[in-house]
Amino acid sequence: MKVIDKIRKAEEENRVYWSFEYFPPKTAQGTQNLFDRIGRMKQYGPEFIDVTWGAGGTTSALTTEIVKHAQSVKQVETMMHLTCTNMPSEEVDKALEAAKACGCQNILALRGDPPHGQDKWESCEGGFNNAIDLVKYIRLKYGDYFGIAVAGHPEGHIDNPSKEDDLNHLKAKVDAGADLIVTQLFYDVDMFLEFVKKCRDIGITCPILPGVFPIQNYQGLKRVISFNDNYVPEHIWNDLEPIKDDDAAVKEYGIQLTIKFIEKMLAAGIKGVHFYTFNLERSTRLILERLNLIQPAPAAPAISSVQQDIPTAANVAQSSAQQTKA
Repeated sequence: MKVIDKIRKAEEENRVYWSFEYFPPKTAQGTQNLFDRIGRMKQYGPEFIDVTWGAGGTTSALTTEIVKHAQSVKQVETMMHLTCTNMPSEEVDKALEAAKACGCQNILALRGDPPHGQDKWESCEGGFNNAIDLVKYIRLKYGDYFGIAVAGHPEGHIDNPSKEDDLNHLKAKVDAGADLIVTQLFYDVDMFLEFVKKCRDIGITCPILPGVFPIQNYQGLKRVISFNDNYVPEHIWNDLEPIKDDDAAVKEYGIQLTIKFIEKMLAAGIKGVHFYTFNLERSTRLILERLNLIQPAPAAPAISSVQQDIPTAANVAQSSAQQTKA
């Protein structure tokens, strides 16, 4: 099923909806853990999940494997990222055919980042110059089979200093056949709401899904925002300064901050939100629980004093397994 149809239904019913993003892990065990996590997080009711695509297709085989598993085994509506970086049209065709073969009807069409070791993005021979070209190609080859999402940048694209030009570029992607916009992460809700208004003012009418990233730790935040030079308001840095070395405190702060962001967007009429999970589960679950969007997870059963005093081999093994999945 196409994600845009699910989103339209949610908006017609005037209900809040959400989605989760994952990336391909580097190890076989990490991939298995991700499969398990996708299965658990399915219970949180996402309208869809999406899976990222490494620069130049570096994770293409694993991305398609995860998409296939999520779509056909876990039975979660899945969207596959697809970039232009080092991807001639024949490689794009292979990726689209793999998606279609496993029942995936959703593509997030992206220009992509430069390959590792390159500072400047360049199209490859026989490839595409930007996401507009990729969207047009998918529509030309597959008609309406795929639902197509594209990226939006509330702060403007890092390679385009003109926000007005970047908005016009976004409109061109939608005019080329995109159904949905998913934004880059941001930490200024007012800026996002102004971005939505400007999109509507120039005739972009499709759903715009805000991308949120609950802060997990201080150094991780600094690393993530370095990719696209994202703006973080000074008050957030000030809040983090006294707790920056306490990962648990930073994580709790990130949960509370994301809740405030979502509450403000809901009050402004935004009904959907896209979680950049970074393959983590707890923060996303707690945010949805505290917003009363899902039921709280049941408490773990109490352990008797006898069980506490005599840790059997089975208990130790079970505890280790639970820690691995946490």
